[in-house]
Amino acid sequence: MSVHAEVRRISVPQLTSYKGSKKIAALTAYTAPIARLLDHHLDMILVGDSTAMVGYGMPDTLSITTEMLTAHARAVVSATRQVCVVVDMPFGSYQESPQRAFRNAAAMMAGSGAQAVKIEGPAALAPTTRFMVERGIPVLAHVGLMPQYMNVMGGFKAQGFSDEVAERILQDALAHQEAGAFAVVLEGITEALGRRITETLSVPTIGIGASPACDGQILVTEDILGLSGGRIPKFAKQFADIGTLISNAVQQYANDVRSGDFPTPEHCFGVKK
Repeated sequence: MSVHAEVRRISVPQLTSYKGSKKIAALTAYTAPIARLLDHHLDMILVGDSTAMVGYGMPDTLSITTEMLTAHARAVVSATRQVCVVVDMPFGSYQESPQRAFRNAAAMMAGSGAQAVKIEGPAALAPTTRFMVERGIPVLAHVGLMPQYMNVMGGFKAQGFSDEVAERILQDALAHQEAGAFAVVLEGITEALGRRITETLSVPTIGIGASPACDGQILVTEDILGLSGGRIPKFAKQFADIGTLISNAVQQYANDVRSGDFPTPEHCFGVKK
C-alpha cells in the first residue's frame, strides 16, 4: 500500500513570508487546461479581470462581472493543487462601500474556492482593504497604472514620471500595506519608483511593468506564449510561440479533413482490425 505525500496549496501567509528571500512567480489563468499546466511551476495564479479582454475580446476590463470571474476562478481552483489562487474583483464590485466589497468578495471566494481577492485603487480604498482583511478576506492591492481607472487616467499610460505622482503612488501602496494587504501589485510605473516602493514596503511587491527589484513578477500568460495576436506589451517577454504551433496544427487538421486523410478506420468504432 503506497503512501502519497499530501500536496498543500501555497498559502497567503507563505507568499508574504517570501519578502526578501524568494521571488514570487505569478501568471494569469482563466481556464482549467491552462491552470493545470501552470500549477507546478508558479507560486500564484491570478484570475484577472483581463479575462474580459483575453477571454472574451472585450475592449477593456470594465464590463466583466463578479459571476463571470467567479466561474473562471472556480475552474482554475479545481484544476490546481499547488498554487495560491487570487481572483480579481471587477469594476463596480467594491468601490461603493467596504460593506458591499465584503459581500461581493465573500461570494466570489465561496463560489470559487480562491484564497484571496485583488482590488485596484489609491489610498482612498485602503479602508476597504482593512474592512475585508479584518473580516477574513485576504487582499492583494494594486496601485500605479490601474486598468479599472483608465477613464480617469486617460488610457493605459505608464505612471510615476513626476515627483508628485510618484509620491502619491508610494503613499497608495503604504496605505494598503497599513490596512493589511498581504502584497501589492505595481503596474506600469517607472523602474526607479518600483524599486523605491519595494525597498520601502515590508510586504512583497509584485511587478508588471515596474522593476526587476520587485519581490515578484506577474504577466498575462497569453502574452508570454504568443497567444495575444501579435502585440506584446513593452513590459512582457514572449517565451514561446504557441500561437503558430496551434495555427499550423489546425491547418493540418483542415487539410486532412478536406483531403479525406482524416478520419481513418482506426478513428472509427465497430471496425475490425
